[in-house]
Amino acid sequence: MSKLLSIRSGVPMADCSACVHRTSVLAAAHCQPGDVCVVAESGRQIDRFFRRNPELAQDYLADRFWERRAIAVRYAPVEMAHALIGDVDEVVRRAVATRLPLEFLRQLARDPDREVRITVMSRLPPERLGDFIGDPDYMVRLQVAHRLPHGLLPRLAQDPDREVRKEVARRLPPFALGRMMRDPDEEVRRIVAARLLPEDAVQMLGDADWLVRFGAAGQAPVSVLAGLIDDPEPDVRGLVRRRMAEINPR
Repeated sequence: MSKLLSIRSGVPMADCSACVHRTSVLAAAHCQPGDVCVVAESGRQIDRFFRRNPELAQDYLADRFWERRAIAVRYAPVEMAHALIGDVDEVVRRAVATRLPLEFLRQLARDPDREVRITVMSRLPPERLGDFIGDPDYMVRLQVAHRLPHGLLPRLAQDPDREVRKEVARRLPPFALGRMMRDPDEEVRRIVAARLLPEDAVQMLGDADWLVRFGAAGQAPVSVLAGLIDDPEPDVRGLVRRRMAEINPR
């Protein structure tokens, strides 16, 4: 293995004189100091090296440098990714999570790093995500909510995090949104009001938040909108009057 020789203009440069690849890869012009190099501790150079020489990636899966391992696992044969499933570095484990076959992916579903778990949630079949509705990190639960089958989404309708509930409100079918009409957060209720079935939207016309009323006024039957014609919010009044005028043009 060669050693870092210098940094020129901010670019790490390795000493090729002692590099194990000097008579093979370097001689064949498959690497280039300062640009395509597995020795320099530069993620960009390392990635370029493995992109050009993927057959060498497996030789670096146990390398001392975490970034070299993380990049190598992207190019090594997929069956070798399992060897790094317990790597001490979370970035390496994230790379492993992108490559593991689905049958082994659940082994990382409880990883201490949330980005690893998010990667797992993005790859598991949707019908297998129900087991992770209770993940302690809201970002993981958000990924679950993004992909969970509709039949399981109601289990997240009362999630403690607003962003998760907002995603649920976006994805639930309109007929199933009734359970979220009284959500404590106005941003969630705004999404709900704008998607409700007409007969359900009536129940949100008196909401304290004017944007909720605005959304509900766009969904509710025109026949029940008279009570909002003098709403204190100009945009709500304007929408109500436009909708009533469409039904009863002068």
